Amino acid sequence: MDIIFSAFELLLRWDVIIALLIGSCGGVVIGAIPGVGPAVAIAILLPATFSLEPIVGLTLLLGIYGSAMYGGSIPAILVNTPGTPVNALTTYDGFPMTQRGESRRALSLAYSASFFGGVFSILCLIFLSPVLAIIAPMFGSREIFLAALLGIILVITAHRGQMFAAAMMASLGIFIQTIGMEPIKYSKRFTFDQSWLTGGLNLIVIVLGLFAISQAILLLVQKDKRAEAVKVKGGLFQGLKELGKHKRIASVASSFGVMMGMIPGVGEFTSQFLSYTYAQRSSKTPEKFGKGSTEGLVASEAANNAVPAAAMIPLLALGIPGEALTAMMLSVFYVHNVIPGPNLFQNHLDFVVALYISLLILNVLVLIFLLFSTNSLLKVIQIPSRFLGMSILILSFVGVYSLRNSFTDCAVAAGFGIFGFILKRVDLPIVPIILGMVLGEIMEGKLRTSMMKVKDPIDFINRPIAFILFMLIILIILLQVRTLWKSFKNK
Repeated sequence: MDIIFSAFELLLRWDVIIALLIGSCGGVVIGAIPGVGPAVAIAILLPATFSLEPIVGLTLLLGIYGSAMYGGSIPAILVNTPGTPVNALTTYDGFPMTQRGESRRALSLAYSASFFGGVFSILCLIFLSPVLAIIAPMFGSREIFLAALLGIILVITAHRGQMFAAAMMASLGIFIQTIGMEPIKYSKRFTFDQSWLTGGLNLIVIVLGLFAISQAILLLVQKDKRAEAVKVKGGLFQGLKELGKHKRIASVASSFGVMMGMIPGVGEFTSQFLSYTYAQRSSKTPEKFGKGSTEGLVASEAANNAVPAAAMIPLLALGIPGEALTAMMLSVFYVHNVIPGPNLFQNHLDFVVALYISLLILNVLVLIFLLFSTNSLLKVIQIPSRFLGMSILILSFVGVYSLRNSFTDCAVAAGFGIFGFILKRVDLPIVPIILGMVLGEIMEGKLRTSMMKVKDPIDFINRPIAFILFMLIILIILLQVRTLWKSFKNK
């Protein structure tokens, strides 16, 4: 109980409360604007959070991360344009319901399913905390190295059809993080006698370039789009009652979201498609899916909103981010010298519990905000894309310059922005670059530490958890080789 009281003390501060309100409401607005998304918003806000206390900065970013998917369902349902990429599946059944004149019902169900998925995953996170607190100290440098390596492999294998490209992007990320001063002997690596490379390439600068500036360029070069005005009539509370008819679908979808969120590199898309497939196969009316099925809508929205809280599990327990957004949050931890991992649960349990409670409060605030302000949010959908692009571009460069007051950083961000734009145009993955940078740094540090204790190669896996992780890596590689061999034979 003392831990809970300490957690509430952290949260009951005016700056934390303001962060909760801005994060929850701002995330919904950002999610409702097609073409922006939480990654862009978090990238822009990151420099500002470094001057805030960890609980304030993380609450703000978590709010945007968790609530953007709520907002993304609005244009997906009303104008057949997903606000965020993970809301793409919502269009399958949401927009046909709008065409039938059931936009109010569709939105209400989407909000209710999202709320259920979010709360379900947070409760799972809370109940898993005692287990994490026991297991986390068992992870030494070898185990964390293997977990990070497993994360890299899962990130690559998650990009089906693009595994080679994902592997190349992840390798590029690992290479980028090696640039600068080597951490042990402080010798220069890949600096080419350029003084501006001595300190390495800043993660946040690259994040802003790859995500925010590239998206700004994409919005600027495309035709100016403006969605048609839509009005939702009637109250939006009926979905809370109707969700009771789909308890099984919502529970299974949320469970998929929790499981997929815990696995690095998997995330929302996999959980959505697994949930949607399950809902369709177990439905008494599978023919309605894709034509306005309430079951399909509940499955997709519950699954994607269950992921954010679950994605915090590997981040908090092991310090290993599972996707780009949690990788960005990891930098907030490091800036304030709050290192995620085994020691976090031992030394800062009140901080961890405060994050859990803030996630729960955020979901409640978002639901209340959406139930009363949906029609006002519809105006946001109509913002011209080129205006958005220019706004993102200006804010991105302001954010980059504010980090170190460096024009060099602005030039680096611009370079990576152009690179990110090219990758987006040719449909190549960007996320593996960021995860390669973050996980590559973890792997290098832990490998160096591990080698001090290793005399024979077998010593690396002579502990139970290390052995399990090693066998998982081997199993995943073998399964992928088998899959590739089968596809090669069938050609």
